[in-house]
Amino acid sequence: MHSAQSFKPSTLQATSAEALLSQSTKNIRHILERALSGREITREDGETLFGAASSDLPAIVRAADIVREKRVGDKVSFVIVRNINFTNVCYMGCRFCGFAKRKEDPDAVWYSMEEVAHRAQVAWDRGATEVCMQGGLHPDLPPTYYRDLLVAVKRRVPRMHVHAFSPFEIWFGAHKRKMPTREFLLELKEAGLGSMPGTAAEILDVDVRRKLTRNKLSTEAWVETIRAAHSIGLRSTSTIMFGHIDGPSHWAAHIDLIRSIQKETGGFTEFVPLSFVYAESPLYVDRAIPGVRPGATQEENFKMHAVARLMLAGWIDNIQVSWVKLGAQMAAEMLHAGVNDLGGTLMDESISRSAGADFGEELTPSEMVSLIRHAGRTPVRRSTLYDTLEEFSDHEPLDIGPLKPRPNDPVEFLRRKYVAAG
Repeated sequence: MHSAQSFKPSTLQATSAEALLSQSTKNIRHILERALSGREITREDGETLFGAASSDLPAIVRAADIVREKRVGDKVSFVIVRNINFTNVCYMGCRFCGFAKRKEDPDAVWYSMEEVAHRAQVAWDRGATEVCMQGGLHPDLPPTYYRDLLVAVKRRVPRMHVHAFSPFEIWFGAHKRKMPTREFLLELKEAGLGSMPGTAAEILDVDVRRKLTRNKLSTEAWVETIRAAHSIGLRSTSTIMFGHIDGPSHWAAHIDLIRSIQKETGGFTEFVPLSFVYAESPLYVDRAIPGVRPGATQEENFKMHAVARLMLAGWIDNIQVSWVKLGAQMAAEMLHAGVNDLGGTLMDESISRSAGADFGEELTPSEMVSLIRHAGRTPVRRSTLYDTLEEFSDHEPLDIGPLKPRPNDPVEFLRRKYVAAG
């Protein structure tokens, strides 16, 4: 049996699901059999899977991989995108965040609209079809700032899809604008907002959120903002940030709530587990809350992606892995644990890096394709809303180097493998 730390789902491909199920405990086996037969598994089932013993992990991830194949086949997608974090000034005081700065901090930044538009133009020239724009809640943002930022980008790059502004930013902007959330979102959509990141979700649990963020954006407010966006045709991602002061009951309830919203609105494009990056997070460094853990374990990361696949099957069929949080090698393993999307190339990444992530800021399209082929899947370049733009079954993507010099090669493990094989 694999140890929790050395476990690799890619090694299970030659083992039948029946054999793995027969080795799992009775309760786990019954839940997985229901999932494999196409029946919806309950929140309680999800909590049971999250709390399962390490010996049950192979059966759980194999079942998730089979459901993935049934739901979406063997294509793995990615999007060419540039992250633009236009300011890191924020006074909200979320305890897990290592990104936020005060205005007087020497590392504080607030890019001009001209600079943001220029970065979008550079991204477009490098093949991007999306910019993802998020920033801190700067107290000096003018009331029309979010709208004006959209106008500036769309004026420079009219065909760029703008994926921007978390529910927390929408809440903040609506208050600045003195408008109801839905009307504010309609104004942003008119100005060019194409979709929203479903970040700022963290854990949708009142007690946990109160400790993490002092409940400044409540679970209810997050849900109301997402529902308002979906009601006017703005689609969004959905996320969970886990591995801090949370546990199986919170994880299962969070996914169940996301599922219930999807049943009502159909507006989520994907679900993205975000493993807590602890190394430079104030939540962990300052020990502000007793019992804070140093991120999720490897086993918990596998379980999160796999159980999400099983619980959301038929409702949200795109499960994404965050390579910037887990690294390229672990992301490739997640493709055998229910995942079918590698997210974006990014080009820039500030938020995870400021919390201590060190897996880099960019995977080029060529590296994305190599990772996906390494997992035995067919690479597909997609749009933000999951339309297929290009399939790399018989050709290579345009070979462009990274936007910035980088000290480490994120796919060095692949290059070592190919050199050894040659």
